[in-house]
Amino acid sequence: MTGRDERSPESREDAEWRAIVENFGERVELPEPPPEPESPRSAAPDPGPAMELPAELAPLPWDDEGHYVPPEPPPLPRPQGLRLVAWFGLFGVPTLALLCVVLGISIPSLVGLLLVCWFVGGFGYLVATMSSRDPDSGWDDGAVL
Repeated sequence: MTGRDERSPESREDAEWRAIVENFGERVELPEPPPEPESPRSAAPDPGPAMELPAELAPLPWDDEGHYVPPEPPPLPRPQGLRLVAWFGLFGVPTLALLCVVLGISIPSLVGLLLVCWFVGGFGYLVATMSSRDPDSGWDDGAVL
């Protein structure tokens, strides 16, 4: 024998972990709980007659439990007029361009230039008409339930 530990790697690793845990800090000595005194009667108490709860204290079945039903949310606002045209320019033009590339449709350069102008103009219009309210101004509705 060469003096090496012939145990499996898992058992060596377990022994190393046990040594780490055994030498980790001070151990707290817990006193053992006192034994419970035994009664002359049997360990199981007699339940006695079953008591009926009054109707107002009886638990309700799941069907009768009051469930919160939130109100229907308001419909999403629909953009009107120039805002609708700007949104279509922002999302519709890139979609149309991607569709033309995928299908191999060639767009004349003047139409391509108009589509790029529509995209940039739509983005500019939407940014220009954004609300100018500063979110850090301190005016806020707070949490609305």
